Amino acid sequence: MVREILQIGDPVLRRKCAPVTAFDGALHALLDDMRDTLKEAQGAGLAAPQVGVSVRAVVVDVEEGYFEFVNPVFVWQKGEQVGPEGCLSVVGKMGTVRRPDKVKIVFQDRRGDKYSIVARGFFARAICHELDHLDGILYTDKATNVRAED
Repeated sequence: MVREILQIGDPVLRRKCAPVTAFDGALHALLDDMRDTLKEAQGAGLAAPQVGVSVRAVVVDVEEGYFEFVNPVFVWQKGEQVGPEGCLSVVGKMGTVRRPDKVKIVFQDRRGDKYSIVARGFFARAICHELDHLDGILYTDKATNVRAED
């Protein structure tokens, strides 16, 4: 099911999200809905608060594949990249954001099993952007040159 994506100004986007504690049908439905919503919006990532649910879950769909990260935590961040970013919750704007070039996170999957992953380049950028949402941070808080999309 495609859900409504909240827009900048909605207070849910500014809340620090609670950890997921129940790896049940409700979580599975949320993750499935987030996948459908992301696909419909043609984005690279979506965090649960963007669909009105204040839990620590994100989905990312990039060249490396489709990923679900539940309760993700950074292990380390290395390097630096500077590039353009937009957001499904900040429609019509772009900005330049400085992010790590390489990150390692630990996370759980929809069943609660634990994993880690290392991401580079745009994949790392997408993870950083989505994990910021879990702490109530929007890319516009970090961006320079926020402007209307071309």
